[in-house]
Amino acid sequence: MQITIDEMLLKRNKSRYWLAKNTECNYQNLCKICNNKTDSMSFSLIQKICDVLNCEPNDIFDTNIDKIR
Repeated sequence: MQITIDEMLLKRNKSRYWLAKNTECNYQNLCKICNNKTDSMSFSLIQKICDVLNCEPNDIFDTNIDKIR
């Protein structure tokens, strides 16, 4: 599974910094998440990200295994 938050930000012309500020998430932690350098995310953070980006969890995760390899 890959995290596709950067694509959602690009579509909305927003930055990681903007998202970190609006979700009250530490910027460095958000960067790790966006770079797929984390093994877990809390449900509350997923909900905050989706609320701020006005999207569904499926929009920020890519489960296409062929694409990832």
